[in-house]
Amino acid sequence: MTAITIQIPDSVLPVLHLDPAGFVQEMRLAAAIKWYELRRVSQEKAAEIAGISRADFITALSLAKVSPFQLTEDEVREELHDLY
Repeated sequence: MTAITIQIPDSVLPVLHLDPAGFVQEMRLAAAIKWYELRRVSQEKAAEIAGISRADFITALSLAKVSPFQLTEDEVREELHDLY
């Protein structure tokens, strides 16, 4: 596993009411959700990045108001059209 070190101002953690471990977990989840939303990673890979199960990642997507589906509205229509 690769370790990455980032520096943040000392004032950030108290504002967010997080300890360093909580901050890392939230950063991993936020990055995973955003990369999933941008279609850069699959649900499985995003869950791995976040360090949670796929089911928990889908729940996190819902809480973040991000669709668990990577199809656009037009793609869904096209697939439905192909069924009939």
